[in-house]
Amino acid sequence: MQKAKNTKNRIWELDFLRGIALILMIYFHIIYDLNELYNVNVSYSSGINYFIGKFSAILFMLLSGISSWFSKSNVKRGLKVAGIAIILTIITHLYDPAFGIKFGILHLLGTCMLLSSLLIKLNKNLLILLGSSVILLDRLISGINPSTNIFFPFGVYNSSFSSSDYYPLIPWMGIFIYGLALGKMLYANKQSLLPFTPKDNIINIAGRHTLTVYLAHQPVIMAVLYLINL
Repeated sequence: MQKAKNTKNRIWELDFLRGIALILMIYFHIIYDLNELYNVNVSYSSGINYFIGKFSAILFMLLSGISSWFSKSNVKRGLKVAGIAIILTIITHLYDPAFGIKFGILHLLGTCMLLSSLLIKLNKNLLILLGSSVILLDRLISGINPSTNIFFPFGVYNSSFSSSDYYPLIPWMGIFIYGLALGKMLYANKQSLLPFTPKDNIINIAGRHTLTVYLAHQPVIMAVLYLINL
């Protein structure tokens, strides 16, 4: 995720896809809040709602990887996102330790952005191989039942671990690496793939301000649901 600096020379289709990912994420979080906060009988852990939530997250990961190909400073981007992720961890744990976010999607993306400064030097074939290896590694660690949860950022944890948003490096960093490879393959010239630019619209505008919308949407959803249920 990234905050827009300006609209000049931006790849509009990437902004559009970010906007779509945001819409799907907002829908999923509305369903999540209805179930968790107001006991509405609507599932977010199975069926179409589960698929929408995961598709949104995967789309964000791919787009973040692609965007790392364009960025002038992935370290700066990574530190910013990781810093915000740590603040969210503190806030959510103060609200409810069981609800607290220990390694959510912002933690994942911030870490991946920092590492992308090294990964971007690899050619696209090595990136695809590395991304696939990270995803497949999940199969090897899935049966591990450690006595400590210290390795939870890597997807290794026991039954006492909980996090309301959880996207560990294994396997999800593999998706980010795929995005970095796609950036190299599709945007070698760092220009739009399409020969036209559509008129500005709410989806693209949201996609240019992804981080701001991401941080604001959940408090807004909770406030609206609270007012509706007064």
